[in-house]
Amino acid sequence: MSAIQGFGVGLRTEHYAAFESEAQPRVDWLEILSENYMVPGGAPLWHLDRIRRDFPMVMHGVSLNIGGTDPLNLGYLRDLKQLARRVQPAWVSDHLCWNGINGLNLHDLLPVPYTEAMLHHVCNRIAQVQDVLGRRLVLENPSTYVAFAANEMPEWEFIGEMLRRADCELLLDVNNVYVSSVNHGFNPRHYIDAIAPDRVRQIHLAGHETRDGHLIDTHDQAVCPAVWQLYDNTLQRCGPVPTMIERDDNIPPLAELLDELDQARHITAYRLMADEGAT
Repeated sequence: MSAIQGFGVGLRTEHYAAFESEAQPRVDWLEILSENYMVPGGAPLWHLDRIRRDFPMVMHGVSLNIGGTDPLNLGYLRDLKQLARRVQPAWVSDHLCWNGINGLNLHDLLPVPYTEAMLHHVCNRIAQVQDVLGRRLVLENPSTYVAFAANEMPEWEFIGEMLRRADCELLLDVNNVYVSSVNHGFNPRHYIDAIAPDRVRQIHLAGHETRDGHLIDTHDQAVCPAVWQLYDNTLQRCGPVPTMIERDDNIPPLAELLDELDQARHITAYRLMADEGAT
């Protein structure tokens, strides 16, 4: 399993044909949604096997329920591990959230309180997942719209402690940092500057919408200028990190998505030159 570098996109059914064609799209790797391929057979796995011959992959899930109170779903973890054996991803990620209770998957990425008790709970569950998978888990920072009155620390402090105590890694969603910063009124640069660069495994870039005075992480828009600026700030802090554009709705033609990905390439190249000039 080789290390992944460079720039990727999420593999979506609308783009299967492009990635199976002889004209190779200009991406370095692909991210798959794990649950779409945790099936016994059929078209999704057929396409996956064809495409992964040509493109390195990472796996990204939405059902781990790492912040939930139900026991971890061992059947889900076994299926996830089986898919990882098939795909041989560079890493496996999910979200810092809870999304189910009493065996019911709510299909939402719901926030956790940032308390010492939750930190202990989450770190114990991360250790269990890493034992089953036999690899480090990568967790994504959330986008949030409300804050718990019980919070004992800011999100970036909670995440920093989680990364240190659980010895896991971070999928840093720059758009989520920006969305939450506007919704809660904090400086997104402060968040980025608090993250340990050596724990950042991957970066997500995405779009959002404004609804009733809040930013909503919808993944159905192009990346906005403020998020591009925060991405440049992130590169200053972390150096070049494997980066992808995330689009889950209002999906454009692949060529349009790749043009947007080229913007991430250009910002990274400019940042590298600026940093070299500064030294």
